[in-house]
Amino acid sequence: MSTEASVTQPEGTPQQPPAAQSPEPPHGLGAAVRRETSSGRVFAAAVVAVIVTLLCLYALLESTLQAIGQPAWITDPETAARFIAGLPKSANPGVLGLLGVVIALAGLVFVLLGLRPGRPGRRALPGQRIAVVVDDEVLASALARRARAAATVRPEQVTVFVSQGEALVNVRPTSGVPVSAEAVLAAVEDELRRLRPAPYPVIRVRVAGTGVVGA
Repeated sequence: MSTEASVTQPEGTPQQPPAAQSPEPPHGLGAAVRRETSSGRVFAAAVVAVIVTLLCLYALLESTLQAIGQPAWITDPETAARFIAGLPKSANPGVLGLLGVVIALAGLVFVLLGLRPGRPGRRALPGQRIAVVVDDEVLASALARRARAAATVRPEQVTVFVSQGEALVNVRPTSGVPVSAEAVLAAVEDELRRLRPAPYPVIRVRVAGTGVVGA
C-alpha cells in the first residue's frame, strides 16, 4: 500500500530571519528593492486604457456617421446625451440599478488593486553593497538542487513550487530507496537560512509513496 510522507516547518518557526528584518538595507537601495519586489499596475492600467480607447473610438464612429448623414450604428450622440440628461426618469429602475452595481464593483476592484501591495513573484536577498532581487523560479531552482542532494534522486524527481508565503517541495523517491522527508526539510531550511529571502516562506516537504524505476 502506497503512503505519502509530509513534513512542514514547526508553527514556531520565524517567517523571516532577524538579519533580514532591518527596515532599510545597508546599501541604501531600499526604495529600488521595494519597487522591484512589488508589482506595478500595468495590467490594470492597460485594461482601463483599452476601455477608454474603445469608448473614444465608438464616440468618433458615431460622430462621423452623423456628420456624413448616415444612420447611427447603435445610437447617435444627441440621443445618447438626451438619455443621460434624462436619467434616472427615462431609464428602467432595475436596469439602472444593475448598471450602478456593476460600475461600483468595477470601481472597487480598481481601488483594491491600487491600495493592496502587489506580488510579482520576486524576493529580496540581503546584500551589503548591492541590491539583490531574485525571481521565485530562481529560488525554487536553488531549493530543488538542495532537495535532490538530500534525497539522492534525479532532477526530474523533485519539483518545487514557491508562492508568496510557502515553498512546497515534492519528492518522488527511487523504487526501493527510502527518502527521509525530515532530511529533505532540513536541507531546504539550511538553504533558505543561507539565502535569507524576504519575504521568508514556510517550507512544506512531500515525499510520494510510489517511487520511480531507477536508471
